[in-house]
Amino acid sequence: MAMKASSPSIKTTVVGSYPVPDWLIALPSEQALKDATRTVIATQETAGLDVVCDGELYRFDPDHPQTNGMIEYFTRPMDGIRNDATFDEIIAYREQAGMGFRAKPPGVADGEIGHGTLDLPYAAMRAGRLAQNSFKFTLTGPHMLAKTLINKRYGTVPEMTMAIARVLAEQVGHIDAEVVQLDEANLPGHPEEWEWAAEAINLVLDAVKKTPAVHLCFGNYGGQSVQSGTWDKLINYLNLLHVDHIVMETAHRPLDELAVFKELRPEIGFGLGVVDIKVNKVESADEIARAIERAEQILGAGRVTYINPDCGFWMLPRSVADDKIRALVEGRDLYEGRQGSGPQVA
Repeated sequence: MAMKASSPSIKTTVVGSYPVPDWLIALPSEQALKDATRTVIATQETAGLDVVCDGELYRFDPDHPQTNGMIEYFTRPMDGIRNDATFDEIIAYREQAGMGFRAKPPGVADGEIGHGTLDLPYAAMRAGRLAQNSFKFTLTGPHMLAKTLINKRYGTVPEMTMAIARVLAEQVGHIDAEVVQLDEANLPGHPEEWEWAAEAINLVLDAVKKTPAVHLCFGNYGGQSVQSGTWDKLINYLNLLHVDHIVMETAHRPLDELAVFKELRPEIGFGLGVVDIKVNKVESADEIARAIERAEQILGAGRVTYINPDCGFWMLPRSVADDKIRALVEGRDLYEGRQGSGPQVA
């Protein structure tokens, strides 16, 4: 086997969330949060990940430790969003199509949406200074945030989405992380909304100082997909994104879907999902190397620029997540170490 190159051509990263250490949940404090963040980042760096993340612990809420703050962390502090919905509003919300994964709305937009006390630059700085490797900061995209709110202020949901995007763009413009990644987990189930969703997210992506990225997936709750759909419905959306790379769910998807990404603009790097976060089974290095090889056979040599889990790890046991990121790095190293005479794929 050939020796590994000092600088890999395929980078390894996580999507964002990581299992919350039990001791942080049991005894939450500012110091405990800092220690937990340091532990999560150090675990990723020890495994050899090229781009690390804080496990999205910056969103940790001691009053709701079993959630990852994907929505409320952003909407609660914003101006113009009322956090308490009335009974009638809640009943109407539950009757909306596509909202089955939430029992209550995170808020009601009944005023002009503004920053309020939201301070993403501080959250990014606090976590980023604990990292030795390249640091990635993740946040929920404007489409996902808007789709979960009740809209009582704006004429249309796209108008509300742009208002949220303007807030996020200004926040992101003050973040110095090497990679800033926006997550959109609702759009894959609603691909007909891609045009206005792209306009909104690009407003935010254009404000990123260094490396902009977007993650899309079909959601995960208890090992189940939240949205249904196929990637071919979103290829036009992907090609409009102002990104360096995309971070995709592909391990849990049918293999034949990969061919869709041959239509992706060549300037956009492709992040291949090679770790299935909906199962506890830990992939072997050989399985991951084979997944990379299959993808490059379909998409072309050098087309895979990142490998990653399909989504965040927050619902998995911590020991499983630790093993999966080690396998991620080992699989990349195995693939790059035997390029040209790699595993034969059936």
